[in-house]
Amino acid sequence: MSDYMIRATAAEGQIRAFAATTKDLVEYARAAHNTSPVATAALGRLLTAGTMMGPMMKGEQDLLTLKIQGDGPIQGITVTADSMGNVKGYVGNPEVMLPPNAKGKLDVAGAVGIGVLSVIKDIGLKEPYVGQTILVSGEIAEDLTYYYATSEQTPSCVALGVLINKTNTVRQAGGFILQLMPGASEEVVSALETKIASLAPVTSMLDQGMNPEAILQDILGDMGLEIMDQIPVQFHCNCSKERVSRALASIDPKDIQEMIEDGKPIEVNCHFCNKNYTFSPEELQEMLEQKTRA
Repeated sequence: MSDYMIRATAAEGQIRAFAATTKDLVEYARAAHNTSPVATAALGRLLTAGTMMGPMMKGEQDLLTLKIQGDGPIQGITVTADSMGNVKGYVGNPEVMLPPNAKGKLDVAGAVGIGVLSVIKDIGLKEPYVGQTILVSGEIAEDLTYYYATSEQTPSCVALGVLINKTNTVRQAGGFILQLMPGASEEVVSALETKIASLAPVTSMLDQGMNPEAILQDILGDMGLEIMDQIPVQFHCNCSKERVSRALASIDPKDIQEMIEDGKPIEVNCHFCNKNYTFSPEELQEMLEQKTRA
């Protein structure tokens, strides 16, 4: 198994933890969208968050959407994830280029800018749950930590990282989420805070060859870590020509007729995986006739 995430508990259930390695799926996204290094880092961080937050939902049909809307040149990031380990996403401007930040690192915060983080959970109710918070840093992990504290009242520590090779391919990607459960003792809170303060960056851990189990063992090993399960994660888009066709069929018949009269094939792009689907005038005509019969 290449990319996967694990769920765990510690301190007799007072802490729940998630950790993931996502190098392959982030590299897949980079290649599909031809992202610049800073766009790869930003998208990769949010994809990694999605791989851990999606399986927090219970139902097989549940869907999570993470949306970052900022005034930076990346023009927003959108990621969706399900509870089965499938994730997909895209950025508004995949070609964004920025100089390094003051620490000499990729300037994800500068690319994202000031704005809002939205967490949308479609769990089969009449209306999806929507939680929204301001972007406190644009670094994504800190923004999700703030979201959990304010929208879900769950004290959390979120760490996300993407390391890029000089060839602009993905060298490492992954992260972890630690959450204190209601009623956690002061001793547990204090011990966890002390441990977190001394941690190396998550990309350093991954680059040293540490897998998700080793990362959580390093953080929670002396607090009774129990690994519950392991889930494969992957970049997966469920688009198809049939689905795109149904979307096309929903537009105004006059617009479809104009496309037919133009006499040229049209191309429809999927934002999430960047695949293109071509429809000939004949296919459009058939679509229009089916729509008229219906």
